Amino acid sequence: MRSPIQTSGKSKTNFTTAQIRSLLESSGRKEIEALRREAHWATLLHCGNRVYFRGIIEFSNICTCDCYYCGIRRSNKDVVRYQLAKAQILRQAKWCAERGFGSVVLQSGERRDARFVDFVTDVVRTVKKETRCSLLPDGLGITLCVGEQSREVYARFFEAGAHRYLLRIETASPRLFRRWHPPGQTYENRRRCLSHLRSIGYQVGTGVMIGAPWQTTADLAEDVAFFKEMDVDMIGMGPYIPHRAAPLARIDVDLPAMRLQRALSTIAVARLVLRDVNIAATTALQALSPLGRERGLDFGANVIMPQVTSPDCRKQYTLYDAKPCDNETDPGFQNALERRIRNLGREVGRNRWGDSPHAWIRQAFIQGAA
Repeated sequence: MRSPIQTSGKSKTNFTTAQIRSLLESSGRKEIEALRREAHWATLLHCGNRVYFRGIIEFSNICTCDCYYCGIRRSNKDVVRYQLAKAQILRQAKWCAERGFGSVVLQSGERRDARFVDFVTDVVRTVKKETRCSLLPDGLGITLCVGEQSREVYARFFEAGAHRYLLRIETASPRLFRRWHPPGQTYENRRRCLSHLRSIGYQVGTGVMIGAPWQTTADLAEDVAFFKEMDVDMIGMGPYIPHRAAPLARIDVDLPAMRLQRALSTIAVARLVLRDVNIAATTALQALSPLGRERGLDFGANVIMPQVTSPDCRKQYTLYDAKPCDNETDPGFQNALERRIRNLGREVGRNRWGDSPHAWIRQAFIQGAA
């Protein structure tokens, strides 16, 4: 079958789901290299050569959900639960600002009680206020990743200062969503939440697991088409890695090397299809390969989320087994990571929020229409 991508770094502007699937089925060494090369050029063309850091602070592993793939699911009684104090979160956020990251991701298990909502609102407002400086006059950019909430709660978080929100759909297939989640967690509500986020004014991020049980290439093609349909601004996706305490761990999946390559190829295809969105090279890539995140950058990603949660707590935020728990706040680690990024011909975008060009273009269009 003839590849739908063109040469010389000039990708198509529209892809059918069948063409997306054809790209995802690239398997030979030459085909994969062609895919990587096209995604690389598309990244440079539409997003530039900067890689943006988002310091990820996993501030709590307390969760009310019971997803069948997750290590911090409610039913896992072996997890030592924790929640960081506001002062601890602020300390790590200030560290990110001092290092020139420009943005943080505040991530936790999912809760919807009033105490939690008030806490998150207060933390967002405080981080914004306390990180304002000459280089960041509006403070750190803040991405929230705290799950499904009501529209009113999303609006509170937005008003407090969060301007990006990551809510992974996990799969665009209602069939798979039902098999991966217990009753009460529905595909319809997840989509509804994404629509709420867009209507409020967030830059919206979503993503999927790649290589999870019962997932087909056709499913992944629908996932990428879903990203386009939802007009997302950022994508955070990575290879599925089982957790021994989660029910899905009993289901056989492809070998790690195959899941890693499938994830890299999906990043590349998402870059070709969506062009100017932000795509993260996730920690899960690194879990399957020591240089997995760097390989993600080479296949079309332009964001890295260094883990800046304290190592002791990080070991308890185990969504999957074998999660890397290096001390990524160590200067030596940071310097080595930045050196590897430069070796890829990229540069780190310091003291910038690093919003996706897609978000800016849409905002300019809305303002022009008004």
